[in-house]
Amino acid sequence: MTSKIAITPRSLSGGGHPALSMLTDKGYELVFPAPGQTPSEDALLSSVPGCVGWLAGVEPIPALVLDQAEGLRVISRNGVGVNNIDLAAAERHGIAIERAAGTNARGVAELAIALMLAGFRHVPWSDAMLHQGRWKRRKGVEAEGRVLGIIGCGAIGQTVARIAIGLGMKVLGHDPYPPKGFSPEGYRQASLDEVFEMSDAITLHCPPSENPLIDASVIARLKSGVLIINTARAELLDDEAVLAGLESEKVSCLATDVFREEPPEPSNLLSHDRVIMTPHAGGFTEESVTRATETAVYNLLKVLEQ
Repeated sequence: MTSKIAITPRSLSGGGHPALSMLTDKGYELVFPAPGQTPSEDALLSSVPGCVGWLAGVEPIPALVLDQAEGLRVISRNGVGVNNIDLAAAERHGIAIERAAGTNARGVAELAIALMLAGFRHVPWSDAMLHQGRWKRRKGVEAEGRVLGIIGCGAIGQTVARIAIGLGMKVLGHDPYPPKGFSPEGYRQASLDEVFEMSDAITLHCPPSENPLIDASVIARLKSGVLIINTARAELLDDEAVLAGLESEKVSCLATDVFREEPPEPSNLLSHDRVIMTPHAGGFTEESVTRATETAVYNLLKVLEQ
């Protein structure tokens, strides 16, 4: 009987990837619960049971699905975050969890910088005005000499820091576990208070906690006109507080690549004309997808073939 492997990342389930041939060459049958889409819980329940491996994306993987996934030995993420997985349930069933750490760092970092520059220069708003036949301008700011605060200084945060320094920015980095040996000129490890109070732009590259990292009390302490970039997790922000910050212009722009639901439901925050959105595309580059897929496949085989 052929062993099955579920493939659920949207970047792979719609059109496949050459790296997946490493699995079929080994005799595995690939199962695609929702080609080109984020699979629903029902789709997972109908497809994952009977699979020995699972190459997973950012879709929620609850205990209910894992409880039904008899025979599943390993979940291999095509990224580093695993907060979408019920880890207690996985441990209870003896399911190994593998991560493709660092593989999408460059793609996410470049998008974070692109969002920052687009916010500094009001690129989406200007484009929208011209498409409407309206010749209107908003005065922007230049990156050189500005302070970028980075919360989360792993592979992505460090890459962001290097690019920002290349733009002439001063960089403050905060991480509860500061990276060893990372101290380029123009970068300084800082407290969370310093990042909040001194940054002209703040970019998030950390996992979510029980409560939002940026809420009304934090926004009150930020520099006036701060730009917030979020390519990490939507739960890091208090949406109502950020909306109030935009309305008061304490926050000049929110640029986000992540949402609580994907695709997101319309909201007052997301419809604001100083919110820039991209559809969770940080790691969706040719290079990042290839690195992440190859690593995820290697990690699957490492567990299944041992």
